[in-house]
Amino acid sequence: MTSKKKLLENITALIRQGGGSEYIIETKGVKRGFAVGDEMFWALKGVDVTISRGKLTILKGRSGSGKTTLMNIMGALDHPTEGEVYFLGEPIGQVSDQKRSLIRRNDMGFVFQSVALVSMMTAYENVEFILRVNKYPASERKARVEECLRLVGLESRMHHLPSELSGGEQQRVAIARAIAHKPQVVFADEPTAELDTKTGLQVVKVFKDLVEEGITVVLSTHDPGLVDVADQVYEMEDGEIVERTT
Repeated sequence: MTSKKKLLENITALIRQGGGSEYIIETKGVKRGFAVGDEMFWALKGVDVTISRGKLTILKGRSGSGKTTLMNIMGALDHPTEGEVYFLGEPIGQVSDQKRSLIRRNDMGFVFQSVALVSMMTAYENVEFILRVNKYPASERKARVEECLRLVGLESRMHHLPSELSGGEQQRVAIARAIAHKPQVVFADEPTAELDTKTGLQVVKVFKDLVEEGITVVLSTHDPGLVDVADQVYEMEDGEIVERTT
């Protein structure tokens, strides 16, 4: 095979993987409806967003604006009723549950408002557990867990149980767990909602540090004080994008 032909094949493969686009996620005309009696309630009403690689994107809006529904669809946790979602250039809106599960397991990480740490496991064990689930090489787990906890500033607290950690520390363990398997994008749904302002800003700084490491972060919030740290902001209202700031 000539080097020219080989180069062409490599470029084609890169484009198919989404490497030819600056966007890691795109939604086009995404709607999500829920049957309520004989009527349909539309949580999303034709949403178009583009999530840039290696950036911190914030979905801003009040409770009920549709931001969590949109995040769930972008994160392959839910299907759109209409429209399409593209991840790395590939449509994933209506793929099989098995395929969606693989995408989530291999390429995505999730941080929720409720940190959902295993109470009987230390910070170290909570992070290591996700590596076991993802069949991460056993010989590399210890170094990876320590690296992730160091990245979120908890290397000195790794052997503490969740009950021995503050709320902000627990959230940082959840972040370390979400990035342990080296996902391409991390979704964080209202990760600072239960934290005071100072602690919330500390957690957001961790997300900014992750972006510096090349991870894409999508974060939802109703706190207007957090939007200044974002690379791009989508403001949502009644299931629609009402403003975009970059």
